[in-house]
Amino acid sequence: MSDALVVLAPLRIEALALGHHDGVRVLRTGMGPVRSRAAAQRARALDSPALAIAGLCAGIAPALRAGDVVCASELRCEDADPLALPASTLLAAELRRRGLRVHVGALASSTQIEGPAARRLRQGEALALDMESAWLAQAAGGRPLAVVRVVVDIAGRRLADPRIALAGLAALRSLHRSGGALAAWAYALKGEPSAVSPTPANAAGRTAADDPLRFDSPRELTPG
Repeated sequence: MSDALVVLAPLRIEALALGHHDGVRVLRTGMGPVRSRAAAQRARALDSPALAIAGLCAGIAPALRAGDVVCASELRCEDADPLALPASTLLAAELRRRGLRVHVGALASSTQIEGPAARRLRQGEALALDMESAWLAQAAGGRPLAVVRVVVDIAGRRLADPRIALAGLAALRSLHRSGGALAAWAYALKGEPSAVSPTPANAAGRTAADDPLRFDSPRELTPG
C-alpha cells in the first residue's frame, strides 16, 4: 500500500518540523542543487500518488514576514523553463484554515546562498528564494506536486543577523503547522477524508506536538 504523500525536505530540522501524519512519508534530501538532483532521481521511484517539497526560504518580496508561508504557484531557476504548479490553490486554502499567513506566487531557486543585495535584484521575479525546489520537482514525474516554503530571513536581512534566531523559531512553528495542511491536501486529491484536523490560530496551551525539535529522525534520500 503506497503512502498518500511523500514530502521532500532538504534539511534535517525542516524534516523534523513537519512532524508525523498518517499516510505521509517525510524524506530528507540534502541541501543545494547537486543533492537535490540526486534525491529527485531516487524519489521518482517511490510509490505515492502525490509529492510535496517543504522547508524554509529567504524572502524576496518586502511584504513577507518571518513565519509567512509561500505556497508556490510556479518554480523558476536559471537552467530550466518555469514550472507551473496548478495544485497550489487547494493547498493554500488548507494552509489558511490553520491560521497561517499564506502568499501564493512564484518561487525561485538559486545555486548558492544569496544576500539581501542579490535578492533585491530579484524583486518582481518571485516571492522568495531557496536552493532546492526547482531541482527536487523533477521527482514528481507527472504526479500532483506542491511546494511550501516558510520565510526565515526576510528581504533586507542577512542570515548572520542576531534576529534570525527568533525568526527561525517562528518559521519552524509555521512549517510544523504546514505539515498537517500537506497531509489534508494529499487526501483531498484522493477524494478521501483526512484525520488531520486544523489547529486554530488562537489555540491555548502547547503540547509535545507543538515542539518541532521533539520528533523522531526522518529517513534520508541522500547522505550527509
